[in-house]
Amino acid sequence: MFKLLSILWNSFRMALQELKVNKLRTFLSLFGITIGIFCIIGVLSTVDSLQKKIQKDLSSVGSKVIYIDKFDYTDGSMGNFPWWKYFKRPVNKYSDAMFLKSRITLASNISYFLQSGNLSINYNDATLSGVNLYGVTEDYVRIQDFKIIEGRYLSEAEFQSGTPSCVIGYTNAENLFGTAEKAVGKEITIKGKRLVITGLIEKQGTNFGPAGFDACIIVPYRFFVSLFDPKYVNQNLIIVQAKDNVTIPELQDELRGPMRQLHRLSPYQQDDFALNDINKVIGDRVGSFIGVLNIAGWAIAGLSLLVGAFGVANIMFVTVRERTSQIGLKKALGAKSRTILTEFLLESAFLCVIGGLIGLLLVWILAMVLSNILPFPIVIATNIIVLALSICIALGVLSGIIPASIAARMDPVVAIRTK
Repeated sequence: MFKLLSILWNSFRMALQELKVNKLRTFLSLFGITIGIFCIIGVLSTVDSLQKKIQKDLSSVGSKVIYIDKFDYTDGSMGNFPWWKYFKRPVNKYSDAMFLKSRITLASNISYFLQSGNLSINYNDATLSGVNLYGVTEDYVRIQDFKIIEGRYLSEAEFQSGTPSCVIGYTNAENLFGTAEKAVGKEITIKGKRLVITGLIEKQGTNFGPAGFDACIIVPYRFFVSLFDPKYVNQNLIIVQAKDNVTIPELQDELRGPMRQLHRLSPYQQDDFALNDINKVIGDRVGSFIGVLNIAGWAIAGLSLLVGAFGVANIMFVTVRERTSQIGLKKALGAKSRTILTEFLLESAFLCVIGGLIGLLLVWILAMVLSNILPFPIVIATNIIVLALSICIALGVLSGIIPASIAARMDPVVAIRTK
């Protein structure tokens, strides 16, 4: 045990000495390792943080949710969306949602959802533009994951009577009132109609999901239709959430029959509606993007690590030549070939680890900067650091195997005489 620790310490000390004595040569040789590890940790940390952000945002959509729409969200890849195919399809109606609610047994919640975007709201002399107005029915809050942090949500009586009441997104409240918490109880005006704010939605930040709540106002469906015709809004959906023990395909199968009945389709006619699995749609699109990002990151990292490996191997060849007489002396004093081999392999590994640690430091600095710019924080997970350091050690051993073997096979008499 003591001998092993001694070998480790000597190898680490010689690696630091090499770095100290030949600063420029060692730095240039390790630069490829640094860039490679920088790319690996940077890409993996960004992808990991992005996935966590998306998972959090998808939880706001609700688990196992189907969006019934006239548009198929999986159609029209490469930007060639066939609008002509969907434009004349019938739009959803409130009565359709209520019919489904009475017929579907595999759903836990069903909500009618209407959206009109880019509106202006007024409070006294202040005007706020770019607001999204959501008209919803009672089950909406049980499907979507958002919290009311001030005041209260809309009541059952307000939904039934279409009372001009609303809950407001955090960003809207902040921009309109200065302090978001002051919004509760205030009266705002939309298209000449006054609404009382009953509650404030918790701030979410940039959202990768289909619904963003920071810039929205949620009102009862019956009040919404007093402002807009459901046929001519940005979104007209029926949102259906499956029960805990029900799969999405099972729910889609049960929905298809009643929807065809509502649209009066014969057995030979194709569906004129789409049952979109929203979690899968977003997950597939994000997965494709993350796949491309991973491939690009590993390609750059692989090239950099290859260059770095040749640099480290070059350092070790030079080191073996410079220490030939020392190697001969060690062998003459009884050092075994495997000890010499181990020392040089560990020194090569330590050099790669030093390059990797520099790359890790650069990623940490970059992560701190980007966390203040991107809509999600970049966190360097422990398993990513372990993976990067493992790659450094493996690369160091591979880079030093040939020089270390040459050193281990030296004839001590010839080596001592070498100048």
